[in-house]
Amino acid sequence: MGISGAAGSAAGHQAPWRAPTVVEERLYAAGAEGDWPAFFTVLAGTDLYFPMSRELMDAVPGTIPFKPFHDPRFQGLSLAVFTRGMLTAPTGDHVFERSDLKALAKGWPKSVRWLAVNPGTPVETFLPADPKRWKRHIKSSPPEPQLKTLWTGHRHGALAHGMACGAMLMVNNGAIWNHLGWQWGGYTEEKELLRTWWGVSGRPEWLETTEQLLRGDVISPAWEFALRVRQALMQEHGTAPDAVRWRETAERVLVSRTAEVVDKTGRPPEFDLDADIALVQELIGRVLRYEARFRADGLLSGDSCVRSVLAWDFGRASCMARWGLGARYADLAETERALLRAGGASRQVYRSWAEFAIGFVLGRCLHFDSEEFGDWYTDMVAVHRILSTEPESPWLSVPWEQSPADVPER
Repeated sequence: MGISGAAGSAAGHQAPWRAPTVVEERLYAAGAEGDWPAFFTVLAGTDLYFPMSRELMDAVPGTIPFKPFHDPRFQGLSLAVFTRGMLTAPTGDHVFERSDLKALAKGWPKSVRWLAVNPGTPVETFLPADPKRWKRHIKSSPPEPQLKTLWTGHRHGALAHGMACGAMLMVNNGAIWNHLGWQWGGYTEEKELLRTWWGVSGRPEWLETTEQLLRGDVISPAWEFALRVRQALMQEHGTAPDAVRWRETAERVLVSRTAEVVDKTGRPPEFDLDADIALVQELIGRVLRYEARFRADGLLSGDSCVRSVLAWDFGRASCMARWGLGARYADLAETERALLRAGGASRQVYRSWAEFAIGFVLGRCLHFDSEEFGDWYTDMVAVHRILSTEPESPWLSVPWEQSPADVPER
């Protein structure tokens, strides 16, 4: 068949090699055993990444200019692709663009004779160009699991905790939860995601948005106000208040605060107090209805309540830190500092992954779902179950509380 690489690498590699993810582990095993149907099945079901020049991709965004190369071991040109776990950290002018075997088979350049998978690594494999054969494997390839872990990445300690704060969003997107710079998309995709969803198109906006998220300033203040009123009542009385007491107390606090503003300034408030009261009272009803659904779906147990929705900001800050690195708006040190801050801020508010998770889910629902209980909600239920049960979940492997050994030196 003319396939070469993985089997030879397995025989000649003396030191034990640790695969970074399950994809590389399966590719390595299939290549070593000469099980090429299994190799192609794995390859067809995962993303492939092309090494590119950042300068070139800034000049021609939205395209992937092929860059064939010649390997002296093989006759003819080769085209290099890498699997997700083999990607190097974003540095210098070096970036990656994402594609897959289906797109590659469709646009394969006729002058190229070899597909080089992970060249220069222990799982290096050169495949003869055969786009028609590749397409047959694409149809039978099973989807990848949603929870993806970089086995060679941070899996313990403060940095892993900061990355785990973004796990719900990373797992929902099918991204590696603990990869620093390339979780899912390539360079151009990371930039487009930030521009489309966040209005971030450069380093200044990334810095501002990340800081706002880390301070918890992106969520609606009304959400956190309502939940803090309930927390105060619970601390005073030992149990959660009913809807009437919660609403009445929230109204009294708003009236009292408004009176303080008037006394201090000597002028009428610039906001509509009646409208704010109505907003908070309607919000309390929404929170109670969401919590009832959370209990029915197993996200909340017993009479427990959502403590805070700041997790919605802190979790997105964890992701934003890494999206910025992938888009090259941040450097590695800035990303790591932001991740440590996200983890530290979360521990100041919450006492467990369970509390953090339900705060994240409620924040997402209040932001997007409008009590429709559609995909914005059901996706989170599925992710919550994955992270609550699968052995590689950071909720089960990364302790919520930080031990003294996890504190970084300064």
